[in-house]
Amino acid sequence: MSKPPREPYPPDPEDDAEPIREFADDLVDATVVDADWANIKAFRFSAQRTTFTRCRLTGAELGESSLQDVVFQDCRIDLAGFRSARLERVVFRDCRLGESEFSSAKLKDVLLENCELREATFSNARLERVELRGCDLTNLRGVEALRGARLRWGDAIEAAPLFATALGIELVE
Repeated sequence: MSKPPREPYPPDPEDDAEPIREFADDLVDATVVDADWANIKAFRFSAQRTTFTRCRLTGAELGESSLQDVVFQDCRIDLAGFRSARLERVVFRDCRLGESEFSSAKLKDVLLENCELREATFSNARLERVELRGCDLTNLRGVEALRGARLRWGDAIEAAPLFATALGIELVE
């Protein structure tokens, strides 16, 4: 039986630190609130012990990025590119990740909770201690890369047609 993902370490910002709104290449011990970083080109972006709350990252290019101890809460991250990125101890909670690209990414200790992942791509992604809770997986691509992920029973039943299609199983009445 697989283990649940480990929780991210929280940020430890300076006492007088203001929430960040403007883009920065590297974030450490930061809080980003209500930022609009749509369509940002940020290859090899790095964030450690950072929280993103109500941020817009639609179309962001974050390929080969390193995200460690990061929480995305109520963010819009649809059409974003995480190709070949490394995500460790990351939580996506109540986020829109539709059509996002996680191809060849490495996800370790990642929780996706109540996220919309319609048409997201996980082809060739490597997962270790990843859990999906209450996520919309409609038309998810690269389903086979989810091997080893944890799902609640009800979520697995809801996604059964997706898994059956990936395995070439024809469902009949």
